[in-house]
Amino acid sequence: MEIPSPPASGEPPPPLPAVPSLPRSQPAAIPVYRRPVAIVAAVALVVVVLQWYDSRMQIGALQQELARRLAHSDAQVKESRNVAEQVREATREAQIKLGVLEAKLQESQNQQIALEALYQELSRSRDESVLADVEQTLLVANQQLQVAGNVRAALIALQAADARLARVDRSQLASLRKAIARDIQRLELAPHVDVIGISARLDNLVNAVDTMPLAMELRPPEPQRLKPTAEADGNWWTRFTRELWRDLRDLVRIQNLERPEMPLLTPAQTYFLRENLKLRLLGARLALLAHDERSFKDDLGAARDWLTRYYDARDKSVANALSTVRQLGDSRIRIDLPDVSASLDAVRTHRQGRDRGR
Repeated sequence: MEIPSPPASGEPPPPLPAVPSLPRSQPAAIPVYRRPVAIVAAVALVVVVLQWYDSRMQIGALQQELARRLAHSDAQVKESRNVAEQVREATREAQIKLGVLEAKLQESQNQQIALEALYQELSRSRDESVLADVEQTLLVANQQLQVAGNVRAALIALQAADARLARVDRSQLASLRKAIARDIQRLELAPHVDVIGISARLDNLVNAVDTMPLAMELRPPEPQRLKPTAEADGNWWTRFTRELWRDLRDLVRIQNLERPEMPLLTPAQTYFLRENLKLRLLGARLALLAHDERSFKDDLGAARDWLTRYYDARDKSVANALSTVRQLGDSRIRIDLPDVSASLDAVRTHRQGRDRGR
């Protein structure tokens, strides 16, 4: 055997030679089914694997269920958020509407309070307003009697005042209604002057003045011409002589007038005659409205004289005008009419009594 030489300084020592190992005696192999520990370990391993697989499957199912439920929960959360947003919007709109309703309710309450106050005020002053209206109506009736002499208008006013008092139906107003009833009875018994009818007839006369013919415009009637006889038809000389005599006879006409004097007027005088006649008729109308019977009769008398003197009395329109003027001149337009002072005094006394009783 060679002994290796020592290594030089600085060099690594050489590796030792491998010594071959001696073979050891090995025990005899034991069958697996005779080793219970191996069987138990294998069964345990199988059980563990099966449990691990089952656990893994359950965990996978749980994960899937959890994912499904999480997705469903997310959808519900989103839906809940949408519903909550809608609820908030609806709540906001409801609050706005509630505010408007509260404002309207407050306004209606204020109006109701004002109406109640107004109703109470009206109920307190109802009698005063009724008495004021009745007094005003009676004043109108008195004016119709004193100024225009219109009995019908005054009677209508009194009846309206009595109807107003009847609607109130108060026992305190019985004396006032009795006074008005007495005045109504007096007016119903009073004579009536047809002012409107007489005024209309005077207007018709005024309109007819320009169309009525004057006496100086009267023309004699045309003479009746004789029909030629059979003999004159054959004799031209006889016909010529007869026509010449007729023409000569028409040159001079003699007429018997009923009046000895025939007033002759120039065109200017004719115009002023018609206008003065109109003024007389209009003056009679004004006197009628003022119940001035003297002026009324004077104007109609002057109109009748002018119609008789200057107009053709044989004309139908002139005859009708003369007849109308005579009829109107004979009528009375001034009548002592009753007044309604008793009713006015009763109303004023009743109002003064109420004022003192406050």
